[in-house]
Amino acid sequence: MTEAQDETGVFRALADPTRRQILEDLRGGELAAGAIAARFAISAPSVSRHLGVLKTAGLVTERRDGNRILYTLVEDRLAAGIGRFLSAVCPEQILLRHTTWRRPAPRSEEA
Repeated sequence: MTEAQDETGVFRALADPTRRQILEDLRGGELAAGAIAARFAISAPSVSRHLGVLKTAGLVTERRDGNRILYTLVEDRLAAGIGRFLSAVCPEQILLRHTTWRRPAPRSEEA
């Protein structure tokens, strides 16, 4: 798979608000498929299809625990997919944000 195809999969997965919400929910840690489905007013099979798209894009991983399927966010994959695009489109903004994020906290003057 080329880098462009790889990036396309990430953006396709991010195009849907339900999938973006699933990713936000997984930010807190691993969740069972049933727990994810319970957060939405759509059918469990629909949530399963959304999870499949996220898995195909490499944004989540799954593991079985008995009869449950547990999903985990793949943060590095998400950051890399979006980061490559942002670096190409607005590299100056990325540099500015990186500098702002990494700036050390100001020290208070001791008397």
